[in-house]
Amino acid sequence: MKAEEHRQKGNDLFKDGAFPAALKEYEEGIKRDPKAVAIYSNRCATYIKLMEFATALKDADKCLELDPKFVKAYSRKGTCHHFLKEYHKALKAFDDGLKLDPQNKECIEGKSKTMMTI
Repeated sequence: MKAEEHRQKGNDLFKDGAFPAALKEYEEGIKRDPKAVAIYSNRCATYIKLMEFATALKDADKCLELDPKFVKAYSRKGTCHHFLKEYHKALKAFDDGLKLDPQNKECIEGKSKTMMTI
C-alpha cells in the first residue's frame, strides 16, 4: 500500500512540474514494491521530462520485462529511442505497441513523428 502512496505523491509532483521531487517519490515506491509496473512507467516519463533518455529507456524495458503487454511502456520506449536518434528502434517500439493496441494514440503519434524525422 505504501508504494501506491508514493506513486500518487509522485504523480502530483509530476503534474506540478516538480520532476526531481517526483523522481524521489517514484524511487521510494519502487523500493517498497520492485514489481510496480506503473511506478517504473511514471519514473520513465519523469526521466523523459528531465531529458535523461538512456535512463528512461531502462525503466521502459523494466516495465516490459514485468508486463510485456503494457502498451504505454512501448510508447515511452519509442520516445526514448526517438530522442536518442535511434529511429529504427523507435519505429519498432511503436509498432510493437500498436500490435497490442492498434488505436493507441501515443504510439500512432510517436510513429508518425519518427517517420517525419527520418
